[in-house]
Amino acid sequence: MSATPTLPLDVVGIQKLIPHRYPFLLVDRVVELDPHKRVLAYKSVTINEPFFQGHFPGHPVMPGVLVIEALAQAGGLLTQLSNGDSAEGKLFYLVKIDNAKFTRMVVPGDRLELDVTLKRTIRNMAIYQGVARVDGEQAACAEILCAEVKG
Repeated sequence: MSATPTLPLDVVGIQKLIPHRYPFLLVDRVVELDPHKRVLAYKSVTINEPFFQGHFPGHPVMPGVLVIEALAQAGGLLTQLSNGDSAEGKLFYLVKIDNAKFTRMVVPGDRLELDVTLKRTIRNMAIYQGVARVDGEQAACAEILCAEVKG
């Protein structure tokens, strides 16, 4: 992978960078990248998502924890895209969430905008600030800490 990827990056390119797969891959497209600073990605929310069967029947709402997970995956993409070839084979895990707020429900038909900024890196960890929006309106936000797993 080159240091400056061609955008937009589709799901095929995303799957080369992070290990998540259906039904847990929660990022469909990367549309903006400022390496080592910020990424903007999308998740198209459809009624076909498996979690809608039980959350909630007759009133489908995307679980807030999955919105936060989508932000964490976008943060992982920011790190992987920023580091290019040096990121190959590295695996990061979500280890901490701070100041999570949920301000709008995410429902089928929404396009979830995942705006993630890298706040700081410390050794093998990265701290991200993520904001999820629908139609420009904030749906959730959180500070997310991810750590690299030693292989």
